[in-house]
Amino acid sequence: MVSAIHGRSSDAREWMRNLRARAFDGVILVTSALEPVLHEELRILGVPLVVVDPAGSPALDAPTIGAANWSGGMAATEHLPALGHRRIGLIAGPPRLLCSRARLDGYRTALESAGLTLDETLVVPGDFHPESGFTGCNALLDLPEPPTAVFAAGDRMALGAIEALRRRGLRVPEAMSVVGFDDLPEVRWSAPPLTTVRQPLADMGKLAVRTVLRLARDERPDSPRVELGTELVVRASTAPAD
Repeated sequence: MVSAIHGRSSDAREWMRNLRARAFDGVILVTSALEPVLHEELRILGVPLVVVDPAGSPALDAPTIGAANWSGGMAATEHLPALGHRRIGLIAGPPRLLCSRARLDGYRTALESAGLTLDETLVVPGDFHPESGFTGCNALLDLPEPPTAVFAAGDRMALGAIEALRRRGLRVPEAMSVVGFDDLPEVRWSAPPLTTVRQPLADMGKLAVRTVLRLARDERPDSPRVELGTELVVRASTAPAD
């Protein structure tokens, strides 16, 4: 059974009622930020649990499966100084999420490695939805000295950024290079196709299922914390700086 909670307490409690009423063999939580009381209920129920892409430090002693967000954020950013860009913006994800903070840290590390000073005005907030990418890119474009490239910490925000540029009559990558994160299927068909960091989402899902089944058989997982590698995929949304 698949349930979408979307961060609402009422949905989370309804999900917990269903969990108590049904004899589930295991639970996979994806980017979950359940309330502490619900975490405690899960612990008491003793249902085998695996957390995929944990939102924060897991409150439960449960195996976690994630992606290499720090190195992915670093690779996305390093790509841009290599093309000659010196002012590089970031549309960040929600700071409450571990993945957002890791991608931000990767961005900062890449700038430092390239000998660039972090300009806090080039870091704008986002929430992984296209609208925040649109708003964030407009904020960067309104700066006295806009960046020549932007790393959006999620593909949907990158698509919003591209739309913001389009509405101003600015072309990607001629006016601004754009890099995303996730490699969602649709970004290969954006205009232009998006340079992005590929997360091994299918592999994360498969490993989560294998792990929860092992727990259901009272077997220990190979490792309590697994982080799968990411890969920079270069497409047409990035180009050398003028």
